[in-house]
Amino acid sequence: MVQLSRDNLLRRGDEAYEQARLDAVWNERKPDRYPDVIVRAGSEQDVVAAVQLARSEGLSIGIRSGGHSWVGNGVRDGGMLLDLSRLQGITVDPAARTAAVGPAVKGPALLGQLAPHGLFFPTGHAPTVGIGGFVLGGGYGWDSRRLGPACLSIEAIDVVLADGTLVHATDTTHADLLWAARGSGPGFFGVVTRFHLALHDLPRRLLRTAHTYPLDMLDEVLAWSYDTLELLEPAVEFSAKVGFSPWLDRQTVSVTATAFCDTGEDLLAPLEDAPFRERAVRAVVAQETTMAELYDYADRMTPPGMRWALDGIWTDEPVDKVLDASRPLFESIPDTTSHVLWMLWGGFPERSNACWSSQAKLYLSPNTGWTDPAEDLAHEQWAHGQMAALQHLSKGLQFSDNNLADRFDHGLSPANAVRLEEIRALYDPEGLFRTYMVPAESTTAYAAAGHARTH
Repeated sequence: MVQLSRDNLLRRGDEAYEQARLDAVWNERKPDRYPDVIVRAGSEQDVVAAVQLARSEGLSIGIRSGGHSWVGNGVRDGGMLLDLSRLQGITVDPAARTAAVGPAVKGPALLGQLAPHGLFFPTGHAPTVGIGGFVLGGGYGWDSRRLGPACLSIEAIDVVLADGTLVHATDTTHADLLWAARGSGPGFFGVVTRFHLALHDLPRRLLRTAHTYPLDMLDEVLAWSYDTLELLEPAVEFSAKVGFSPWLDRQTVSVTATAFCDTGEDLLAPLEDAPFRERAVRAVVAQETTMAELYDYADRMTPPGMRWALDGIWTDEPVDKVLDASRPLFESIPDTTSHVLWMLWGGFPERSNACWSSQAKLYLSPNTGWTDPAEDLAHEQWAHGQMAALQHLSKGLQFSDNNLADRFDHGLSPANAVRLEEIRALYDPEGLFRTYMVPAESTTAYAAAGHARTH
């Protein structure tokens, strides 16, 4: 068995343990969960050794890929935290239009390697998002309205299984394993050490339009955006936002559209036909932009160094019904960097070779950010409590926001959820790998416990 170095293997009580535990969560709000062992893998061989160690010591395994999980899904009480954040290799094959990437690779690094070859991949919107958790959970990224969720562009994976073996899974070898990797998120039962990704053409131009309106126009703007989606080409990514604006000193409602252009056609023109267009308090119209600027815009909305709580539902319900039911959510947005995303993805067709399945026209997602630990409970209750009140509208959640412990919802269709567990029983019969979080691990419950201790 490969031996792990003292730098790679930390046990609870070791000097470097606590910093490694904290570093494993991007959110400034760290979960009150403490693994017995942390392995910081530096190679594929380290991953194999870590799985063998966990088996020999009876440790269940939680996995951190890029480390952006809002709730720190890989950091669980007891067992092993297998930290893959050092696995950042990228190999591009321009002729085959594929890339082999480590799970901790971030979007800017990958796109930087692809652009010289005229290639592109629908990476996560924030520059800090790692490929691993993002693609396993479905992965709605840049240009995903046209290209589809990123998980559908996984051609193969190299994965360490529960028995400690390393296999290469494709649609013809270990097809069930690859099916599960395309969308099961934190319920996946293996350690992916390398993703083999199908690449796409680099858009010739990026154009961005953003209109900002007074908050009292919320219903009018959101209803119009819901209907306008049908007029936009799939190459246009379209969303609205209610609440915090990094450019103004008050809460607003805004619409943003990004066109991934292959021609000179103005794909954003329909936004200028909004019946209330002249009432915008700020407007950017079909402005040339870059991926670096798009990443910067996204980063401003969820800046690092803050405490964050998120939730969200997919829904296909009529817009008037959604607006009426969401009124308490919109009227109670905390006056911080908090906001509600109204993301109009449209609904990409499901595929039989992917378990990914929960999605709809609209993704409605409260995002709350704050700095004072004393406010933890209030912000958690806003994000998850307001979504619980909208449960009757839901067609499921996105695993990227990963709220199962705080508000249970379905991330997969019933049939795919059943099939996933059948395949798990074959590949991980003893339950070595941690799966979806449960209410006992809820960050809201931790906040409530802390609140009780201080009152």
